[in-house]
Amino acid sequence: MTNLLVVTSSPKTGGSVSGDLVERFVAALEADTEVVRTQRNVGLAPPPHLDETTIGAFYTPEDQHTPEQTKAVKLSDELIAEVEAADIIVVGSPMHNFGVSSGLKTWLDHIARVGKTFRYTKAGPEGLLGGKKVFVLSARGGDYSKTSPAHAMDQQEPYLKTVFGFMGLTDVTFIHAQGVNQGGESVDRAKQAVQAAAQALAA
Repeated sequence: MTNLLVVTSSPKTGGSVSGDLVERFVAALEADTEVVRTQRNVGLAPPPHLDETTIGAFYTPEDQHTPEQTKAVKLSDELIAEVEAADIIVVGSPMHNFGVSSGLKTWLDHIARVGKTFRYTKAGPEGLLGGKKVFVLSARGGDYSKTSPAHAMDQQEPYLKTVFGFMGLTDVTFIHAQGVNQGGESVDRAKQAVQAAAQALAA
C-alpha cells in the first residue's frame, strides 16, 4: 500500500494545465499500484498567511501553548501529518510571476516548521522528512527551460528544490510544461513525461 499526498495549487476551477498533469500522473500510478490518496487543493482553498500568533506558537513548546496558539497551529499540525504519512508527494504548481502560486507558498509556510519538519543542530539545519519521493508537475506560460533566454528568471524550481531540501525532501523530480501560452506541443510532451514517470515509479 502506497500513501499518496496530492497537492494542487492552481486557483482555476477548470482548465488548469498543472491540475491535468497531476490527474494524469495519479491515474497512471493508480492503474498499477494500490494507493491511498490524500488530496489538498491549496489553490481553491489556500491556507491563511502566517500571523504573529501562529509564528509565536511555532517557536513555543507545545505544553506551553496558550489556547489561542493551540488553535492557530491546528491546521499546520494537520498539513504536517499528511506530509509525514505520505510515501509519495505530487505537487501541481503553476508558475505565477516567475515563482509559485500564493496558495502553494502558504502551504509550504505551514509545513516548514522548526522541531517538526526540520531542526537546528550544531552542524546546521537538518531536515526530518527524508525517505519520500516528491514529484512537481508545473505549467509555465513562457519557456523557462535551460536553453531559453528566460531561464534565469525561473524562481519556481530553485525555490521548491531549496525549501523541500531544507525539510529533508531531496528526492524531487520536476516535470515542466513550458510555453503553455504558445501552443499545445509542450503540454503534450509534459503529459507523456508524467505518464512515463508514473509508470516507471509503479514498476
